[in-house]
Amino acid sequence: MSGHSKWNSIKHKKAAIDAKRGKVFTKLIREITIAARDRGGDSDSNPSLRLALASAKSENMPKDTIERAIKKGTGELESDSLIETIYEGYGPGGVAVLVEVLTDNKNRTVSEIRRVFAKFGGNLGESGCVSWIFEKKGRIEVVSNGTDEDTLIDMALDLGAEDIINEEDFYSVLTLVNTFENIKKGLESKGFDISTSEISMIPSNSVNIEGKPAEHMLKMLEMLEECDDVQNVYSNFDIDDSVMEASLSL
Repeated sequence: MSGHSKWNSIKHKKAAIDAKRGKVFTKLIREITIAARDRGGDSDSNPSLRLALASAKSENMPKDTIERAIKKGTGELESDSLIETIYEGYGPGGVAVLVEVLTDNKNRTVSEIRRVFAKFGGNLGESGCVSWIFEKKGRIEVVSNGTDEDTLIDMALDLGAEDIINEEDFYSVLTLVNTFENIKKGLESKGFDISTSEISMIPSNSVNIEGKPAEHMLKMLEMLEECDDVQNVYSNFDIDDSVMEASLSL
């Protein structure tokens, strides 16, 4: 059985398809713009911008596109007025779902998100109904092939990691937000193969779902992530690996 970390890994495998449609770039541009708007365009003093830039570079975003996004955030270029908000609700099987949004029209966005929830038997809830389940943490994905588990655990804990989870194909190293960058750099300096890294919302518990509810849950997540205004979707499901792998071919 696997949860949201496994789904994140599958999402990255699908990223090449999304990139062709411009989905990845669109979301990263918004992320860069908001980070620069909130805390300035200097990445040395802006951790959120630094992380967004690292993600953009990993997706081979052109330098001029990155610079325009920063200038939109600092006000040097004209930009849409974007609002950050979070929607919460329940998916198939009572699974908790958290949706992070950047939008210039909240009415349009909430209508679209509500439609997706309803399509798969879920429903939007009140603010705070599921957010208490999640905690913001750093997540560093280390490729398991060629990695000695004991060495990784010792190194990660020495660097200040909170937990190391064996996800079979990879290890998830969980960190506090304020130690995330240093731990990532430390692991890289020791030669560990890091496939992805991100600040994520990690659930404190999980809900096991099978059969049609599991399939509907994954389809619902995909449809939510395809919404132009949605930046990130988090959930606390626990679904069989074969069901999630099958979603790659859908």
